[in-house]
Amino acid sequence: MSLIAQSACLLDRLPPSCTMRAKASDMHSKDCVKVAVRVRPFNKRERDAGSRCIVSMVSTSISIKDPRDSQNRRSFCFDYAYWSHSGFTRDHSGLYFPEEPGGRYADQDRVFQDLGEGILENALQGYNATLLAYGQTGSGKSYSMMGYGPNKGLVPKLCDRLFQAIRENQENRQCQVFFSMLEIYNEQVVDLLSRGSRTPCGLRVREEQQRGFYVEGLRTIPCESAPQVEQLMEQGTRTRTTAATHMNANSSRSHMLIILQLKQIFSKESITKQSNINLVDLAGSERQRSSGSEADRLKEGTAINLSLTTLGNVISSLADMAVGKKVVHIPYRDSVLTKLLQSALGGNSRTVMIATLSPADICYEESLSTLRYAERAKRIQNRAVVNESPTERLIKELKAENARLLQRLSRMGQEGRRASDETKELRQLLTHNELQIRAIQTLWEQHLQEALKDWEQQYANITQERRMMQMHPYILNINEDAQLSGVVKLFIQEGEWDIGLCDSSPRSISIKGLGIQERHAVFRNEQRRVTLTPLVGSKVIINGNAVCQMTELQHLDRLILGSNSTYLFIGYPSERGGDDWSRYDYDYFQSEMAAAEGIHLGESSMGCSQTDPSLLAVFYDYIKLMPMVAEANQMSQELSKGVEFKLEIKNLALSDSKGHDLQKDIIIRVTSKGSKQVWMWSKAKFVNRKFLMEEVYQQYQAEQNADNRADGVSAVTLSRDKDPFWDPIEPLLLGTAHLWLQSLAFRIPLEEQLEVLGSEGTEEAILQAQLVPCTSTGLPLGEDDILIDPCEMLGRRMDFQLVLDQCCGVRWIMEARNRGVQIGFRLFDCSQPLYTPAVWHNVNPLLDHRVHFASLHTSQHLLDYLQSSAVVLELWGLQEGCTHLKSSLEAVRMTTEGIFIIDNSGPSEASDVDSAELSCSLRVLQQDLEELKSVNASLRKENHSLREQLNTARNAGEGGRSRSVRPSCDGEFARALKVFYHSMTSVRGQLQRLRRHRPSEESDLLGLRLFVDEQSRLLRDFSEQLEQSVSALKQDVAAIVRRKRERSGIWS
Repeated sequence: MSLIAQSACLLDRLPPSCTMRAKASDMHSKDCVKVAVRVRPFNKRERDAGSRCIVSMVSTSISIKDPRDSQNRRSFCFDYAYWSHSGFTRDHSGLYFPEEPGGRYADQDRVFQDLGEGILENALQGYNATLLAYGQTGSGKSYSMMGYGPNKGLVPKLCDRLFQAIRENQENRQCQVFFSMLEIYNEQVVDLLSRGSRTPCGLRVREEQQRGFYVEGLRTIPCESAPQVEQLMEQGTRTRTTAATHMNANSSRSHMLIILQLKQIFSKESITKQSNINLVDLAGSERQRSSGSEADRLKEGTAINLSLTTLGNVISSLADMAVGKKVVHIPYRDSVLTKLLQSALGGNSRTVMIATLSPADICYEESLSTLRYAERAKRIQNRAVVNESPTERLIKELKAENARLLQRLSRMGQEGRRASDETKELRQLLTHNELQIRAIQTLWEQHLQEALKDWEQQYANITQERRMMQMHPYILNINEDAQLSGVVKLFIQEGEWDIGLCDSSPRSISIKGLGIQERHAVFRNEQRRVTLTPLVGSKVIINGNAVCQMTELQHLDRLILGSNSTYLFIGYPSERGGDDWSRYDYDYFQSEMAAAEGIHLGESSMGCSQTDPSLLAVFYDYIKLMPMVAEANQMSQELSKGVEFKLEIKNLALSDSKGHDLQKDIIIRVTSKGSKQVWMWSKAKFVNRKFLMEEVYQQYQAEQNADNRADGVSAVTLSRDKDPFWDPIEPLLLGTAHLWLQSLAFRIPLEEQLEVLGSEGTEEAILQAQLVPCTSTGLPLGEDDILIDPCEMLGRRMDFQLVLDQCCGVRWIMEARNRGVQIGFRLFDCSQPLYTPAVWHNVNPLLDHRVHFASLHTSQHLLDYLQSSAVVLELWGLQEGCTHLKSSLEAVRMTTEGIFIIDNSGPSEASDVDSAELSCSLRVLQQDLEELKSVNASLRKENHSLREQLNTARNAGEGGRSRSVRPSCDGEFARALKVFYHSMTSVRGQLQRLRRHRPSEESDLLGLRLFVDEQSRLLRDFSEQLEQSVSALKQDVAAIVRRKRERSGIWS
């Protein structure tokens, strides 16, 4: 065991009487957790989406408003509030500072002055101090904690000031600083400074009465300058990057802890003060949101979210206790993180939390959740004490006890007594005391001596790396966490180099990650040209495109090896120039991959580059999930699950009953290759399942390593109920078709062949459907029953039938004959959908389904609905083992003949009007009635005289002809309208074809010209059809009017 480890162990095992004691004046003091909130600027995604700022700040008060309801505003008050959203500028070095002196913009210096200086002062006084950074991924936690470039964060600034304070006070005290750095992921603790190989299940967290919870075996390194600490942080970041790749981990779901142990020895006072400074960058706090219509059968969260969930429970319990509520249990022991933070939350520490949030409207729910979390945290009360011990007195007491023990041993030897057991016990006690004295008196230089070799080796490695960067091309890693990008550099020297898992060859470059083969690819560096050749069975993507043959690399080419190992190629120094590679971030790689798959940011129809905000969130979700889907597919392959995952955009080409675009979202299509079974998972469900898959995969890897298996067969056996790759079979929504109802308002029958479009616009089937106006007994109406004005139906009974005849060319059943289909639909005010019977094993299933609807008292609301809406016909796919969809008739009114009653409000629509409004309306109506009575009397006289004149002018024959004009003309007009509506149906179909007509993504100039020609032809056809329909209607109306004039002597 090293001298440092011996010292630490012995100091931890000092008897209670010799441990750190607290000043009596501090025993009863209480400190509330100080909470600061920082609002960051919009990022690129939010700017592209045209986001609005929904957060305002006055002094230390913050308000946030609901973007969907501007009247819904919540306000919070904290100890500190920092506005870093606007009002800043940037100098040539990249440093951000306020535009105007004294401006409201809070830069890194101001945040450190308020928070960092307080933490440092507490530590120098002997208090334990903790800084927690909380917020959703991308909200600015890491920027506030670590900083970027010249904008140093709290941690490096705190280290600089700590060693500055040590130098300023070195005359009256001796200071020793120890540095540790660890990461918690999936409830496993990883030592980021460990020199050995990573423990498979992570380091263990233990508990001792005096120390509390601690990490067993965590490496603690002495430091005497800020550059040394910075170097250790770089080393820890490098290890974190490698560990994330090896464990297939997502850094945004991990917690990082930096522990600075400050020991101050005051020789004159014979006092030692020891403080622990805990700097904690918590995992992203965002919640996965689902539609709310489905819940995962497997528990969400697992070990990935356990620490953050438990932290919330601990904070809530402590907040309740602070306001006087009775709390039975505080769940510190439920997670690794809360065990290690027990002293920081309600214990012996002065604690500060900085909560970071985005002010964009698209982040409203996460930002509100962060503010509520921070509000609870500020109620927590800690009991911080100064940790000090009487060092010199302890040494004197131990030496005096050792002298007494030596005298007893010498007397026993002189007396010649046989007391071997007692002698052995005394010698053990003597040795124990000598070790304690040695541990306490160990000089600081001896601690540093053990670390000296490590410093020299690290310095040599850094110097060698910088020299290599100026000589050779290399690839550097790109990580989702910007703090971890550019950490790993793999140099490509002259000659041929294998890259992959294999590290036995002297000419190999070893990398780890999902989908990486033993020998994955070959780099060749010859005559200052670098080529990359994938080997058989390996996956290599260059600039978004998969390659399978030798490819010459150019400076700043983007490489993806295996499932998601992303690297940027840096050419020879002569090729580099002043290129800024920072724009090639993780999102750039994934956007390039998405573009290769045909997923682009949409542009407006006017040809400008303004991004459609409605598609932007979906696009970013798509590129965020792409690597996760690739990793899930790789794990499925290695675990022999036979399951394939594919990203799809839900509702990309679909619309609602009014023709408005539906809200778009990401779904994951899951297919079993063997059984052809298909599932559709929401984004939230997939993310949860992916973490469960990781647990299974890591267990599989551990067993593979333990048993040294080589057959590649999964050793992990799970029951179906616990298998994250499996789900019970359910019906799937394949696509929808729209049957417009306008003809029903005029009682005109309609027969259509409808295109059933899938979520992404693919044709799933052709559906033959009819709308048949009918009598109450179901008999179709004739042409004479066609209406000119739909308002004639107000208050009257309306009957019609929806007929679904047949589906043709169902692609779902073409892919697998053991499948079936059903059609679902919902009309007007029907609260539950109705379904046709299931039809199996037929590509052209005969439905022959007829539903009779009736409105007993037709309302204006129903007429408006018919003239502006369509019934959306949903095509549902059935699989073997799933239950059929059944119509729920509980909330549906039906007659004894099986007729569905719609428009239930009918004549009683006004029954809910407020009685005060009714009485007011009644008084107005009475006044109007009196006025109308007088007007009516005069009109009656005038009408009587006109009637006498008309009777005199007409003869009997003319009267007979005039009576026959209206029915004859109405019938002709109805037939003309029927022809017009049928022709307009084809015009609408032509318009839909125009809307869906898009050029191919791979089109060259010739292809685009052909597209323009085709588009022109479609527009010409559409124009001709529309003009013909309108012209025919005009001609028919003109003919009807002409005949009517000829028949009527009055209009001649």
